[in-house]
Formats: sequence, structure tokens, C-alpha cells
Amino acid sequence: MAMRSDVVRLFQTLPHACGYFSERTSQNLVIDPSSPQLADLYEFGLLRGYRRAGEHVYVPHCIGCRACVACRIPVATFTPDRAQRRCLKRNADLEVRILPARYSAERFALYQRYLQWRHPDGGMDDARPDDFSRFLYTSWSPTRFVELRKDGRLIAIAVTDFCTSGLSAVYTCYDPDEAGRGLGTFAILRQIELARENGLDHVYLGFWIAGHPKMDYKIHFQPIETLRNGQWQIEPRPVS
Repeated sequence: MAMRSDVVRLFQTLPHACGYFSERTSQNLVIDPSSPQLADLYEFGLLRGYRRAGEHVYVPHCIGCRACVACRIPVATFTPDRAQRRCLKRNADLEVRILPARYSAERFALYQRYLQWRHPDGGMDDARPDDFSRFLYTSWSPTRFVELRKDGRLIAIAVTDFCTSGLSAVYTCYDPDEAGRGLGTFAILRQIELARENGLDHVYLGFWIAGHPKMDYKIHFQPIETLRNGQWQIEPRPVS
């Protein structure tokens, strides 16, 4: 269903299975993917809670559910907690490379192995090379791959969009054998450092779902801002 505004055309998707709650369906609002201004609209949308997946810039718009809340880290005031400091120390031996977003057999093998471990029998575990390119970056997105290497071996990729308003942490995949390192957390901590180095104010983490076993971790990056009623505001710290 197309909807028009003075700024941009939006499309509402048909209901589909929710990726977070098995008993629910979800719908998204998607910025017109054929718009020649999509790169600029992405920057505009990021400030309003939108997210990029492949060439689609979207925000959840589900009937009767508002569990997904856009969130971002204000990097100037962020302070790592004890667990995050331990994560930084644990991964101090890793080499960090910021490189163009491109396909390679090495990168795809890591991505494929991660999906097979993380999403077994979930429809994502049989990814093909074109799935890698279509999902992680586009011709217009300001994407870089933040590679993490151990003794030269690729063990993680943090797909990162370098936008004018901040970095957007799009996706992270890593070697399952290195899961004990906390590479997802480390990738976000490095993205915070990269934002500071580039004079950017925020790292956008997509959507937070309070209490969800796969999404609640984001609240532990403090302080964190959430978008509620069209306004970014500091989210209260979780009760220990």
C-alpha cells in the first residue's frame, strides 16, 4: 500500500512472520526503494528511527505492537561498564581494519558459518553469495566493513554505515569458535571509538526490545537514547 507525504513515498508491507515473537506477525513501513534520493532519505530516516537492511530503509509498523524501539548511543557521554572493559581487554590482541564493503570468498565463508550456527533451520542458514551482497550493502549505502582479525585470520565483520549523523551498526557476524570473546559487544565498542575518531555524535543500534533475550543487550550500553513519540530521550538505566 503506497502512502504519500510532502517528503517521501512510503510503502507498507504485507503482514509476515515476526522475527522476534513466534506468535506474532509484523509489518514495516519502507521508504520508496526506487527513489533516486534514497541515500539522502536514508540519512533523514535514520534520525527518525529507520533502519537499513540491504536496499530497504524501513521501520516496524505493527498492528497492536510497539515492542521495537529505535535506540542510539551518544558517544560523547558513553562510559563502558566493568563487563565491557573486560571485553575490550580480552580482545586487545585483535587487529581492526576498516575496508570497503565488498564480497570475498573469505568474508562469505565467515558469514555463512555464522548463520548456520546462529540460525539453524531458520531459512537463513543456506545463504548464497548473492544473499551476502544483497543483505549487507548496496551501491548507494555509505557502508564499510570493520574487520576483526586474529593473527591475520578473519574472525568477525561489523557491517557499518558511516552516515553524517553517526555510525549505523547494521549487522555483525563472527566465527562461532570465538564466541567466548564477546565479539558482538566488542564490535559495538569499536564502533563507538570510530564514531568519536570521525567526529560523529551517535552509534545507531537499530531496535531495542526490552526483556527480549536477543535484543535486550543494547540497554547495557549506557547512556543510551530511545526514540519515543518522535523525540530522542535518555532511557533509564535498567534495575540491577
